Amino acid sequence: MALDPAFVGHTYAPAEPYLVGREKIREFADAIGADDAAHRDPAAAAALGYPDVIAPPTFPVVLAMPASLAVCADLGVDIAQVVHGDQRFAYTRPVCAGDRLVSVTTIENIMARAGNDFLTTRTDISTAAGEPVVGVWSRLVVRS
Repeated sequence: MALDPAFVGHTYAPAEPYLVGREKIREFADAIGADDAAHRDPAAAAALGYPDVIAPPTFPVVLAMPASLAVCADLGVDIAQVVHGDQRFAYTRPVCAGDRLVSVTTIENIMARAGNDFLTTRTDISTAAGEPVVGVWSRLVVRS
C-alpha cells in the first residue's frame, strides 16, 4: 500500500516535555561508545562553558524516534517493513542535562521510488520555554 502524499505538511501536537537527565546522557554515551568527558562529568562540561553534562550529538533521537513511530502508526505503516534511510541534525545549541525539551514533528515529504516509499519527518526540539535547540530530520524507507 503506497503512502498518501496528502499527509505532507501535517504537524503533530507538541510532545510532553522530556527532562534530560545526566544518567540518560551517560547511558546513551555508553551505548554509542562516546568517551568525551563532557558527556559524563559536570566539571568537564563547565570547563567548556556548558551548564551541565552535554549529550552526544545524536541524543535527540531519543525524542525523535517515538515521533517517527507515531507517524508510521498513523499512516498504517508496518514497522517490520521499515528501514532507516538517513538522519540529519541542525543544532542551535547542545542538549544539556537539566533541559526540559519539547518536540514537534512534521511530515516533510512522502515519495515513491523503485517500488518503495520514502517518508521524511522533521522534529523541531526546543526547551519548554520555547528556546530552539535542534532540528532532526529522519528518512524512513518503507519497503514494498
